[in-house]
Amino acid sequence: MTADTDTDRIASLEGVWDLTIATPVGRIKAVVEFRRQDGSLAGVASGAGEDVPLRDIAVDGSHLTWKQSVTKPLRLNLAFAVDVHGDTLEGASRAGRLPASKVTGMRRTTPVGEVE
Repeated sequence: MTADTDTDRIASLEGVWDLTIATPVGRIKAVVEFRRQDGSLAGVASGAGEDVPLRDIAVDGSHLTWKQSVTKPLRLNLAFAVDVHGDTLEGASRAGRLPASKVTGMRRTTPVGEVE
């Protein structure tokens, strides 16, 4: 990718995304925010009363991957792999050897802090 393409791709992913993760024990709602930081994509995930940084964020075309660790409801290291199409995303999350869980998401269209 060229620098301009990288910048455009990062810009197209920036924002707040509402995620639903369909796990074997039920649906989990989470919020992920992606933002540009020092020319790269950075992010934080919020859910179950904790905010955790995203690691190893990688973009390849419309394919987006990242890792994060959570402590609630269980201590897990999660790996996400999703495909982004406009304001929606779909893919999977995996926690170690556990079966993959389906992930869907939608970008919020209202800026953070404003009421929809």
